[in-house]
Amino acid sequence: MTTASDADTASTRAPSRLGRLAGWSASNQYVGVLLVLLCLVIVFSIREPRFLTVANIRVMLTGIAILWMISLGLTVVMLTGGFDLSLGSMLALSGFIFVGFYLHLGVPALGAVVLTVAAGAAIGGLVNGFLIGRVGMPFLVVTIGTLSLYQGITYLVSNGQTTSITSSLLDSIGFDNALGVPITVWIMIGTLIVALFALRMTYFGRDIYATGGNATAARLAGVHVPRTLMLAYAIAGAMAALAGVLQVAFISAASPVGSANVIFDATAAVLLGGTVLGGGVGGVGGTVIGVLFLGVLQNGLALAGIQSAWQQVISGAIVILAVLGQQLQRGRRPGDLRRLLGRSNASA
Repeated sequence: MTTASDADTASTRAPSRLGRLAGWSASNQYVGVLLVLLCLVIVFSIREPRFLTVANIRVMLTGIAILWMISLGLTVVMLTGGFDLSLGSMLALSGFIFVGFYLHLGVPALGAVVLTVAAGAAIGGLVNGFLIGRVGMPFLVVTIGTLSLYQGITYLVSNGQTTSITSSLLDSIGFDNALGVPITVWIMIGTLIVALFALRMTYFGRDIYATGGNATAARLAGVHVPRTLMLAYAIAGAMAALAGVLQVAFISAASPVGSANVIFDATAAVLLGGTVLGGGVGGVGGTVIGVLFLGVLQNGLALAGIQSAWQQVISGAIVILAVLGQQLQRGRRPGDLRRLLGRSNASA
């Protein structure tokens, strides 16, 4: 029989140990993807002389920056056993949030970037996070609703028009290098380091894994599940907002049309990286492998002259195979995806 002292002991267990165990479990999931990634690099290097050139590597890395940010945020949400379909819409909305701060309110570019990311976190936490974590609504219902909500707001504030933006800071983020490496890549590395530290070395990371593993047991062990879910969706919103800023930096404009496929590509990357749909297993290290896999695949196919439609077909097949592989590895039946159908951790 579990006593109160047992629960207290579980709640104070070192988060680094839990992070190592979760990371080890996830590594078993994505080691195959890593091997296939290495094979792809070898094949494309042999077939396409341009593939391993410095110019192409820079293009490929900066090209996956937006997917990188969305995927890291989605990983945190999926580790709790949830999902967020609204991140693509938040990406587009964030561009016009930046426009509001920078062009209309006259906030300096750096301050506008910080405020945009903070706004993304606030919207994600106070809308998605509150409704899912506090109210207990199913995450699919909430995020389908906010996907449409954010899209509508974006078109209202933009009148359906693209807004051009000129800023030396954005130009530096989008096109300049530091120590021979694109600044965008440094931002990607920085977000990865922060995410790895937060998930593996802090009590917040412990709470994320505990909530995704078993929300009821986590609550009994002292984890504040609603607050954890709100923070998870806030992080996802912040990462989507940062992705929106990067998109503005790349095209020197805020566009009401976000990337329609980014959430699907992000889902593929997260699943390929070993994070499971039910939550509690996975991590951002594996997600990065998944993002690199998709980036290398799409870049290599583009260099080979493969049509974009076929690239989408391949990406869709990869998602299906990734989910099927997880189910076979974990011994689940193909239909055993109750949480994906909207059961909230807050009400588990």
